[in-house]
Amino acid sequence: MTSRTTSSTSRRAFLQRASALSLAGAAAPWALNLAAMGEAAAATATDYKALVCVFLYGGNDYGNTLVPYDSARYAAYQGMRPTLAYANSALTPTLLTPTTSAGTLPAGMQYAMAPELAALLPIWSAGRMGVMLNVGTLVQPTSKAQYTAKSVPLPPKLFSHNDQQSVWQSSSPEGATSGWGGRMGDLFEAGNGNATFTCVNVSGNAVYLSGHTAVQYQVSTSGPVALTGVKSPLFGSSACSTALKNLVTAPSPHLFENELTRVMARSLTAGDQLGTALAGGATITTVFPTGNGLADQLKLVARMISTANEVGAKRQVFFVAMGGFDTHDGLAAVHPGLLTSVAGAMSAFYAATVELGVASQVTTFTASDFGRTLTANDGSDHGWGSMHFMLGGAVNGGRFYGTPPAVANDGPDDVGQGRLLPSTSVDQYAATLGKWFGISDTDLLTVLPSLVNWNVSQRNLGFV
Repeated sequence: MTSRTTSSTSRRAFLQRASALSLAGAAAPWALNLAAMGEAAAATATDYKALVCVFLYGGNDYGNTLVPYDSARYAAYQGMRPTLAYANSALTPTLLTPTTSAGTLPAGMQYAMAPELAALLPIWSAGRMGVMLNVGTLVQPTSKAQYTAKSVPLPPKLFSHNDQQSVWQSSSPEGATSGWGGRMGDLFEAGNGNATFTCVNVSGNAVYLSGHTAVQYQVSTSGPVALTGVKSPLFGSSACSTALKNLVTAPSPHLFENELTRVMARSLTAGDQLGTALAGGATITTVFPTGNGLADQLKLVARMISTANEVGAKRQVFFVAMGGFDTHDGLAAVHPGLLTSVAGAMSAFYAATVELGVASQVTTFTASDFGRTLTANDGSDHGWGSMHFMLGGAVNGGRFYGTPPAVANDGPDDVGQGRLLPSTSVDQYAATLGKWFGISDTDLLTVLPSLVNWNVSQRNLGFV
C-alpha cells in the first residue's frame, strides 16, 4: 500500500508538472497554472523590490543593437556585414560615453547603441542604465579551446530557439518545470500578503516564472483575466453565473478535480483583489507609446507596482515579452522597428517608476534566446552570446560590465560566423540581480545550480 509520504510527494510532483504543461495558457479564464502550494518560503523582506524581465523572443541581433564605434573595431564590423552595418556617422548621437572613469573600456574601445535606441540614452547618461557585454548560457567558464575540444560540459542543444529560451530562463532545455525567476519567487512568496502576486506574467506562459511552489499569475494588459459567465451574466442571468461559480469552485473528493477547483477559487479571489486595487491605484501620467505591445505590458506592470501596498507585496518578479527577433531575412528592414518599440517601452516604464517614486526599487533587464551571427547577408543566423541592458534607480549605470569581445571572424571569442562564446554566464547575470533582490549566497546556489562552477568573487557582477 502506498505510504502517506510517497503519496504526498507524488501529488506534489504531479502538480508541478501540470504547471509546466501550461494548461491555463495566456488567455485561459482563470489565468493561473496548476501547481503545488508547497512549503513556506525561506526569506522575508520588509521593503519592496521588483525584478522585471524583458524577454526578446527569436534571438536579438547583438551586432546592430550595440555597435563597435572606435575606428578599428567599426571597420571590422562593417567588413563582416557590409549590407547591414550602420553608417558610423549615424551612430555618433548614441555613442555611449561612460559616466565614470571606472566604466572606460580598455584600448580606446567604444560602443554606440543603434540609433533607434536613442530613447534610452538619457537613462544611461543619468547613470541608471548599464550594458552587459557578451552574456549567454554556460555551464561553467569555457574557453574557445575547451569548446572546440568539447572538454567541458556545454549548454544543451545550443542554437535551438526553444531550448535556448528555456536554458536562459531555467538553466535546463525545453521541458524544464521551473525557472530562476520562479525559484526566486519561492523564497519570498510566504512574505507577501497574497502569494499569488509574487510571480506575474503579462505575456503568457513562460518557464522563467514557474517555481517549485510559486505559481505564475497570468494577466492581460488591462488587468486580471475575467472568467466569462462569472464576471458577466451567463445567458443574461445572474442566477446562472452564481451556479457556474459554485460549480467551478466546489470542493471535490477527486484529487485532480479538487486541485483544479481550489486554484479556480483562488484565482477568482485574486482577480477581485487585483481589480479593486488597480481601480483605486495611483494615476500614472507618464505617456507610454501607443500601438506598442511591449509598452502596454510594461504599463500594466507599473500599475501593479503602484498597488503593492494594497495587495501586501514585498517582492515581485514580472515577465514581459516581445517577439519578432528571428531575423534570418530582411534584418535591415525589420530590426530597427523592433528596437524602436523596445526603447520606447522601456524608457516610458523607467519614467513611470520615477513618477511613482519607486525607481530605486525596480530593476528591469533584457534577455533573449541568444545573440545572432555577426557574419550576415540579408539577415543573420542563430548565435550564442549577446549584449543586454539593465536599468533602474539602483543600477550602477553609465558603464559597461563584462568583457568586450573581439570583432573578428573566427577570432578568440568567436566559435564560427560571429557566434560569440559568452564570457559572462546567465547565472552570473541572474545572481547579481538575485543578490540585490535580497537572496542569500546559499540560496542563490539553489536558485542557480550552475553558479557553484564560478568562483565566489565572480558571482556578483556589481551592476546593481
